[in-house]
Amino acid sequence: MSNNSDLEVIRAHYLASDRGDLVGMLAPLATDVAWTEMAGFPYAGTYIGPEAVRDNVFGRLAAEWDGYTATVDEVVGAGDGIVIGIGTYSGVYRATATKMTARFVHVWRLENSKVQRFEQFTDTAAVRAAMAP
Repeated sequence: MSNNSDLEVIRAHYLASDRGDLVGMLAPLATDVAWTEMAGFPYAGTYIGPEAVRDNVFGRLAAEWDGYTATVDEVVGAGDGIVIGIGTYSGVYRATATKMTARFVHVWRLENSKVQRFEQFTDTAAVRAAMAP
């Protein structure tokens, strides 16, 4: 099982997200974090470093969506520094005024209480449908 410290690091990230605290969200990321948004997701790709994550993921979400949230139902330690977050994305895409909800799984890999890698799994079709004109 992942140690309690790893679980707390990820819980703190999600709590920062709930508060809209971008600095708190980025705080646990290693300087060379590899953050992967799923293929098919509008912001798909692997971004290296907290600034790239800020600009290519969180910044775009804030600019393009109203009320975008990642509501977490469960945070589970999977062992060897791996933490799994399970929940639901929701929000309204500004350009179409269409609401979206999509389940997600986040896989976090930590070393020394820092996120080294992140990978997202989600219903990309639900997200893209909200963005379609």
